[in-house]
Order: sequence, then C-alpha cells, then structure tokens
Amino acid sequence: MFKNFVKTAFRSLTKNKAYSFLNIFGLSIGIACASLIFLWVENEVNYDSAHLKKDRIYLARENQKYDTYVFTHSSTPGVMGPAIQAELPGVANTCRTNEGTQSLLFATGDKPIFAYGKYVESSFFSIFTLPFLEGNPATAFTQLHSLVITQKAAKKFFGNDKNIIGKSIRVDNKQDYIVTGVIKDIPANSTIQFEWLMPFQIYWDKSPWLKSWGNNSLSTYIELKPGVDPKTVNKQLYGFIQKHEPTSLLSHVFLFNMNDWHLYDDFKDGFRTGGGQIEYVRLFTVIAWIILFIACINFMNLATARSEKRAREVGVRKVLGANKKSLALQFIGEALFMSFVAGCFAVVFIMLVLPAFNLLVQKQLTPGFDNPYHIIGLLFITVICGLVAGSYPSLYLSSFNPVSVLKGIKLKDTGAAYIRKGLVVMQFTASVILIISTIIVYQQIQHVKSRQLGFNKDKLVEIPLQGDMAKNFNSIKQDLVNTGYIQNVALSDHAIIYGGNNTSGLTWDSKPPGSQVLISQRYVTPEFVETSGLKLLEGRNLTVTDTNAKPLNMLITQSMANLMGKGSALGKRVHGEGDTASAVVVGVVNDYVYGNMYGKPDPVMFFSTAPKNTELMYVRIKSQKEIEASLTAVQDVLKKDNPAYPFDYRFVDDQFSQMFQSEMLVSKLSRVFSALAIVISCLGLFGLAAYTAERRIKEIGIRKVLGASVSGLATLLSKDFLQLVIVSCAIAFPVAYSVMHSWLKGYQYRIEIHWWVFAVAGLTAILIAIITISFQAIKAALSNPIKSLRSE
Repeated sequence: MFKNFVKTAFRSLTKNKAYSFLNIFGLSIGIACASLIFLWVENEVNYDSAHLKKDRIYLARENQKYDTYVFTHSSTPGVMGPAIQAELPGVANTCRTNEGTQSLLFATGDKPIFAYGKYVESSFFSIFTLPFLEGNPATAFTQLHSLVITQKAAKKFFGNDKNIIGKSIRVDNKQDYIVTGVIKDIPANSTIQFEWLMPFQIYWDKSPWLKSWGNNSLSTYIELKPGVDPKTVNKQLYGFIQKHEPTSLLSHVFLFNMNDWHLYDDFKDGFRTGGGQIEYVRLFTVIAWIILFIACINFMNLATARSEKRAREVGVRKVLGANKKSLALQFIGEALFMSFVAGCFAVVFIMLVLPAFNLLVQKQLTPGFDNPYHIIGLLFITVICGLVAGSYPSLYLSSFNPVSVLKGIKLKDTGAAYIRKGLVVMQFTASVILIISTIIVYQQIQHVKSRQLGFNKDKLVEIPLQGDMAKNFNSIKQDLVNTGYIQNVALSDHAIIYGGNNTSGLTWDSKPPGSQVLISQRYVTPEFVETSGLKLLEGRNLTVTDTNAKPLNMLITQSMANLMGKGSALGKRVHGEGDTASAVVVGVVNDYVYGNMYGKPDPVMFFSTAPKNTELMYVRIKSQKEIEASLTAVQDVLKKDNPAYPFDYRFVDDQFSQMFQSEMLVSKLSRVFSALAIVISCLGLFGLAAYTAERRIKEIGIRKVLGASVSGLATLLSKDFLQLVIVSCAIAFPVAYSVMHSWLKGYQYRIEIHWWVFAVAGLTAILIAIITISFQAIKAALSNPIKSLRSE
C-alpha cells in the first residue's frame, strides 16, 4: 500500500507541475525560515550550557532603594566575596573578578596586539567549566604575574607555536608575564567572554578603594553546595552588607542564577519582570510557527481548489472498494511526500542562506546535521507541515459521493470555498500584523536614535588612555589641535555614553530628611564640556585650578540643580564622604542622556581632575573635516607622543548604535520574515487566482463575446480576492494595535502609534495582492473566447 501511495503521489506531483511548484516552493521557504529561527532560538536558550555547574552558579546582585525607584545592579563590595565564603555554610565557593573586561596590550618581540580579559581569583577555574589544553588549573596562579589564555589568544600571540607554557609575554609595555595555561576557546553563547585571565591579586593591589564595604566595584560569583536551597541563602544575604557596614541602609544582596543571566535579565523595582531576551525568543518562535502555518494554508487552499480535477479519481477508487479512511490516508501520504520533498529543498535553502543569516544575527550558527536532535527537529517540522497541510484536503476529497462525481454532477463547492476564503484571510491577517509590527519597531528605534541626547555624538572619537598618554596629555592636545582637523580634546574617567560611578550619600541644605537620590560622578579635564558638546547654562566652566581647590568646585546638570531647590544653584554646597565631603557649585550644564537610552538619566556632578586619574580621551573632529583624514592626523600625533602603543579608537555614535543591538535585530528579522510571509501568502493567492480563472474560463469567454472589456473582466476576477484582503486588514488592525501597544509600554521613551501606519500596511497588502492577482486576471481576460467556448 505504501508503495502505491508513493507512486500516486509522485504521479500527481509530476502531472501538475505548476501546482506542485507553488506548494513545494512555499513549504520549503516556510520550513527553511522556521529552521533558521529555531537555530537562533536554540543558541539563545542554550546560553552558558557549556558550564556544567550552571544550576549552582550565581551572580551576586544588589537592590538599592531610592526615592522613586529600586536600582538593581551587579557591582558588589570588594570584601564581600571572602566574607560570604567564610560565614555562609551553604556556599561551596566564591570568586571575585573585575567588572566587564579590560583591554591590554600584549607584545611578543615587535608584535603588539590588543586582547581583552579579566582579573579573576583562582576559584574561577573550579566554578566555571574551562577545559585546560595546556597547564594545570590548580597551579595556574601560584605566581603573581601568571597568564592564562584561550586558544584564540595563543594563536594571536604565538602563531602556530606549540607548547607555549612557560613562554614570556610583555603586558602593557611594563611587565613580563609567564603563560601558565591555555584553555579551550569560550563558546560564543557564553555570558562570560575573555581572551586572557590574570590573578585577581594584581587588580586588588592597584585598587585600594576595593577594601571598603561602601564601594561597589567588583563582580562576585557564588557556587552553592549541591542540594542547598538558594532561597535560604538569599535570606542570609538580605542584610549581609548592613551586618558589616551598619551605615549602609540601601543595599541588599541576592543570588541571580546562571540559567537566567542571558534570558531573564530584566528587573523592575527590585524584582524580575520575567522579561528580557526571552521576549525576543518567544516572539520569533511564534513568527516561525506563523510562517509555517501560512505555508500550510497554501497547500490546503490549492488542494481543495483542485478538488474537481481529482473528483473522478476519488469516485473510481470508491467504486473499486476504497473506503474513506484509506483515501484520507492516501491524501495525507501525498501531503507528507510533498512536505518531505519541500524539506529537502529547505535544507538546500538553509545551506545557501545561513552565511547571510549569521551576518544578520551576528552569530556563528551551523546547521548541525551531525546532531541527531537537529535531524529529528527538521523531520518533526516536515511531518507537522505534511499533517497540517494535508488534514483538511484529505477529509474533504475522501468525502466525495462516487455516484455524483461519476455522473458528472457538479460538486457543491460552497463549504470548501468558505474555508479557502477563511484561510486566505488568516494568511493575510498574519502578514498585515507582521507589516504593522515591523513599521512600529523601526519607528521606535529611530525615535530613540534621533533623541536629543544633550551632547553631540557625531564626529566624537573615544580613545583609551595607554602608556604615556596621560603624562603627555598637554602636548598631545596641542599637537592634535595644531593639525587643523581637531576642534578640542578632553579626558574623562568614564565613557560619556555609559553609566559610571555614582553615590547616594550626599546632602545639601534643602534636601528632605530621609530622601535618597542616586547621583553620578564624573572626573574630567576642563575641556570636557566643549569637547562633548554640553551647554553651560549658568556660571562658569571648570578650570585646572579647580583640581586642588578646597572645598572642591563642581559642575552639575540641570536636574541636580532642580533637586537643590528654587533659585540659582551657584554657590550652593553638597556634603558627603570622601572627595565630595564639601563641594561648591560653580556652573550648571544641561541634562544629557547616558546609560539607559530609553529612560531619564540620574543627575550628574563633574569634578576637575588631573590626567593621571582618567581612563579615556575624547577627540572632537571639526565638522567640515573628513573623518578618514582626521583619524590619520590623530594617529600620526599619537605615534609621535605615545609610540609604544597601536592606535586604538572608537566612535561614540557607533557605541550609541550598539546599545540597540537587540532592537535592531528584531527590526531586521521582522522585515525579512514579514517579506517572506507576504511572498508565501502571494504564492497561494497566485495559485487560487489561476484556479479561479480556469474555473470561470467559459464565463469569461461569454462575457467577452457580449462586449466585456479587459479591464472590466480583470476587475471582476480580482474583486473577490481584494475583499478578502480588506477583511484581513480589518481583523489585523486591532490585533496589531493591541500587541504593539503592549510592547511599547516596556519603554519609558516611546512613540505614539499613528493611524497612517495601519493605512500604509493595509495599502501595501492590497497593492501586493493586486499585483499577484492581476497577472492571472489579465491573462484570463486576454484569452481567446473562441478557444474557451469551442467545446460547448
């Protein structure tokens, strides 16, 4: 029987080439799109899976309560890790590292190379799964100036040399380090990324501020013992900082499990929202199934539309003894066969498109056909498509009355016609929703990207301070300005576009008792205001003499001035601890956006500092100068004044764009998959239009004989389909509005949804439908009526 099914399916496939092409092409695109999305989803949900202890690994996070919100962050006191290890019995291990990664210059001979990495405690090798290819994790950090590198870094530093353990490499042109270990490259879908690791003691020794409970400057990782309930440990951690620092009333530590780092890293008012990257995973999973469903609808529509052509076949088979069940199984088998063929073509499409898809999503995904789960997944999708696509046609075709069809009685197509129309409406409803969503996502991103930031990010270059750049800053600045390409140069301790140091332990005369406000602090050179493009609203700028002034002089942003009460903020004092024990306001600058591009930034205080206390140089290129020539001029100056280091730079506007990577990915993928959904829908519409024209060919011939025009006939054939698209729009508009309104509520700084978005989406769908249908409609209208009526 199976052999007979295959023969019948193959015969049907080759006999109706156009129909088969539309079905197979539509299904293969759907399967390929869904498979690519599921590869991306698999990569996302398997983040950090390379670490075998991930269920017991936690990052220590803090909730800090302020007047209007709770701030959740991962910066912890430098002394907290060892205290947790010593005092909490459920903790198996802790590890402290510097926050993020640090880029350093490595040199072997005359080959300087930048590489990024972390300072970590030796327990890092026990907590995380880091397979050593050379060396021993137990002895890797027995010496202070030890270095553990990845395979990738080893190749960068030493080429194809083998046995590099014990080799020396100079770091930052200051100190020789000995390579004590080479570990396997970190998977791309791992939250923790680095090329090198150095003993944490080095970072500890050069950072005396880490020894205070009131200074949050490190990342602390915690491994729990097997079977320990994290809720119990969280209770012990809640007042842990206050236990050691009674004056700290704001911060409370809690555990954040490694399984949630990538997908669920979204907090509001100190609690997880359940959102984060997982929202995009859910979104594109839904889109994958929608595209598959749209492809299946094509099959259903075309199969039922061709019912008259197969009616006699069904009648003959029933007369010869076939029952409804066997016929249904036959048509299901044909659908599965066609789906299998489409799956084979989908594999080819995946192989061809995957490089471009990887470029789009910034990943290195592989089809993984050597992975049995991938094969099973592809077969599962193929079988689901075959079953869904063939379900209704098989029941519909197998239900024909053999007497009626063999007598030539015209089949009543009313029920099937309604179902076909309903399926077309569903297809275009999904497509219109995707179009509307794509437009709104793009608008939201552009809205934020065009937001007035308060400073000028264009032609602003950020350069890390390295070597003698701080010591030679004055001469470098003068040389840069003398090139004629550079407007101004300044130094800062933190990147202008990201968050930096902040504090809440400040008071001023008009501050309400018990009020807690988080205020950022920036240490800059006096040129920073002009270089960044900030505007001085009141008072004066900082000067070099402000560096050692007692009390300190400072600039503040407008929001800080508003906090300090009515009237001018000039001359008002802020009191606190440390460097800000007493500071006087000498100037007010405008508010500017940093950190969270969607939110309202915290107030900022600026202090003048010596170049040695900064980390970054900002160079403002003159507006009329070409960027390439300007960068060459900057490079020439730095080679002269800081020859030991390669030129390393980045544009602030590029950093700004990188802050929207997730949203940009959603926007790009939405555009691609919306277009593909429309293409698949139009394939089905094209087939249905051809079928309708074929069924009405004699009617068209009679109308032409009676004087109907080509345009009139084309309109006649098209209007039914256009009505369906209009119904689709009527359904899609409120659904899309509800979905996107809910999505936008997640952003503080957002657009309003305008009516014209729905008009554009609707007109686009109607225009595409007209183009799709008109080809068949005009072809039928231009046909020779004599040929169509000759058989009458």
